[in-house]
Amino acid sequence: MQIHNNTLMAECSTYDFKSMLRRKKVKSWLKSISAFANTDGGSLFYGVNDDGVIVGLNNPQADADFISETIKARLDPVPEIQLIPIEHEGHTLLEVKVKAGTLTPYYYYQDGTRTAYVRVGNESVECNSQQLLSLVLKGTHMTWDSLPTQVDASKHSFIILANTFREQTHQEWNDKYLESFGLVTPDSKLTNAGLLFVDNCTVFQSRIFCTRWTGLYKDDAISSVEHRANLVLLLKYGMDFIKNYTMSGWVKMPNYRLNLPDYSDRAIFEGLVNHLIHRDYTVMGGEVHIDIYDDRVELVSPGAMLDGTRIQDRDIYKVPSMRRNPVIADVFTQLDYMEKRGSGLRKMRELTEKLPNFLQGKEPQYQTEATSFYTTFYNLNWGDNGRMPVEEVANRVNSTLEKYPVNEESSVEKFGVNADKFGDTSETQKKVSKTAQKIIDLVISDPSITADNMANKIGVTKRAIEKNIKSLRGMGILVHEGSDKAGYWRIIVKP
Repeated sequence: MQIHNNTLMAECSTYDFKSMLRRKKVKSWLKSISAFANTDGGSLFYGVNDDGVIVGLNNPQADADFISETIKARLDPVPEIQLIPIEHEGHTLLEVKVKAGTLTPYYYYQDGTRTAYVRVGNESVECNSQQLLSLVLKGTHMTWDSLPTQVDASKHSFIILANTFREQTHQEWNDKYLESFGLVTPDSKLTNAGLLFVDNCTVFQSRIFCTRWTGLYKDDAISSVEHRANLVLLLKYGMDFIKNYTMSGWVKMPNYRLNLPDYSDRAIFEGLVNHLIHRDYTVMGGEVHIDIYDDRVELVSPGAMLDGTRIQDRDIYKVPSMRRNPVIADVFTQLDYMEKRGSGLRKMRELTEKLPNFLQGKEPQYQTEATSFYTTFYNLNWGDNGRMPVEEVANRVNSTLEKYPVNEESSVEKFGVNADKFGDTSETQKKVSKTAQKIIDLVISDPSITADNMANKIGVTKRAIEKNIKSLRGMGILVHEGSDKAGYWRIIVKP
């Protein structure tokens, strides 16, 4: 808070101005105190008009006493506040500083009715049912996904989860994990998270809507499907749909094949995981949407930022990890689908930037509205005039690629260009092995992949992977950036 030219300057989402204390209309200011306590805290400044100009109070001590007594009588529970008198150029104003509460919801009580408020922008608004449920859960220090149900775990199976765990971790599944993961309670009841992972998931809001649109807008749809299943299958179905309706061309380098995909597979995977984990499952009429256009892929889910901020106004490299559904997040972490440190937004951008055909300005973008979160991935092979010819993409990757041929099938069928322009392949350079080519393909698909995962996907020993990596490094094709556990592979494109 600052004062400049007798005007109070403050952040609009965390303050309210009142020129005077309205003793007969206490709701006009008590709802702001309720909203601040239920959201992120804030301050009411008495003796300041709507324009922020300081006008002062006639009797600040009497006003402070009335405010204190009224809060105790009309708010339940009573939030933690501070009453701070401020002197400025002969005027006295009063700051009512409200701390963000831990016993939410904080209700305003009048005539037998109880109403809770939250802060939206610079307004204090009455909670809707979803907001009220979130406040109740926050006040009990529980989350929706951790709440127990009355459904007996013995009546359901987790075969899909168990098989996925074995496939992803190469470890044996143990049914004791169900309780340690938070899917089953000690008295053998399913939690809400457990309901989302059982084989025959019946949770209505566990759905994804997938649409491939014609062109750049929501006009006609080429394909549209709805999937209702457990979260493991929803992730698989969503990724299958995206892969079916996006492209990946490639060009032939002197001694290997270089993929030039429209999108980073792993970045989109991270995005879909993010939306399935962090969506607001208390919204009964909402689901995750996957919308594919010619120039972009959009993921949308119900639930904005937990702290009420807009992600487009934040530095994604400084956004702290806040998990709406920590049980679901932990299960996905155990499946090696995400990292515990909550770096999904940053990782999506870094994975995209590692593609050989990445172009500045085509980083994934994030946006929140009142009740929704959007992630947009941009087609790296799409320009102002439509899909770019493969030679233009290749030339952007390396201006000397004109002397190398482009795979005909990729060029003609995928991109519709004449591959003959690129001339003959030099036979003087040593070709990479089949395993090495598969490593290159895997690195393009997922720059964060480990040597162990390479070996599992290709079906060779880790020693064979390390031998081929050493060869690719010696040829100047492959490098690794960062630490062994947290770094990225990068393909070095050169003639």
